[in-house]
Amino acid sequence: VQLQASGGGLVQSGGSLRLSCAVSGIIFRLNSMGWYRQAPGKQREMVATISRIGTTVYADSVKGRFTISRDNVRRTLYLQMNNLKPEDTAVYYCHVEGFNYWGQGTEVTVSS
Repeated sequence: VQLQASGGGLVQSGGSLRLSCAVSGIIFRLNSMGWYRQAPGKQREMVATISRIGTTVYADSVKGRFTISRDNVRRTLYLQMNNLKPEDTAVYYCHVEGFNYWGQGTEVTVSS
């Protein structure tokens, strides 16, 4: 199983980024997926999840700013991040829910 995350970078506060995660080795459309993040010195936390039928769950800290989506044809998971804040700075990981499959992480840095 491979999860290849991309799209991170340096952005100013209030800016936007779109993360992508290309997935192979599993039947993507049958699995719930999630984005998690880990800031320096902190534990990894859930950012958003999406079920195989498109039901979404968000952390309170990103509600109204982030949108998780999936393209089952392209087998790709997305995270649209708007109105970014310095506290969103972290390494973001994609994950196959219910399994110990993680992407390599993509770094997001938000400057104030």
